[in-house]
Amino acid sequence: MVLGHSEILKLVEEKNLIENLPPKNIGGAGVDLRVGRVYKIKSSAKLLKNERVLPEIEELPNEIISLDSGEYLLIETAEKVNIPSNLVAWMLPRSTLQRSGVWLFTALIDPGFKGTLTFGIKNLGNQEFVFEKGARIAQIVFEKVEGKSKEYSGKYQGGKVV
Repeated sequence: MVLGHSEILKLVEEKNLIENLPPKNIGGAGVDLRVGRVYKIKSSAKLLKNERVLPEIEELPNEIISLDSGEYLLIETAEKVNIPSNLVAWMLPRSTLQRSGVWLFTALIDPGFKGTLTFGIKNLGNQEFVFEKGARIAQIVFEKVEGKSKEYSGKYQGGKVV
């Protein structure tokens, strides 16, 4: 079951579900998230059965970011989440991105995860796409977990980008 406006608002106020959140960003069944820090990938990466090597990244200092056709960047949200053990969350692109030929690459947000969220953005279109830090770019949607869950304890806990 997807949480609606009133339940999200209650969890934000009572359980600190999302920190650094303008209340107007809570919608009917999700919350708009804003661009925080933006990063460029600077090296190769590797994912093997017994080895994981993450790429080196470089933070882009500009407030306004130009995303060229085919370019891929990492975005860290301005907000921090505190997902309780009875919820899971999904991030989706806002519809303006789809209309602009831009897509977000997101992952499941596990019960127990705490921190900023990191996702990829890629310009699949043929034209430049410009966005600004602080702009609403994604929507997070929360669902209840049935049964006992296992809380996240992975390497990205706390909001580590890489």
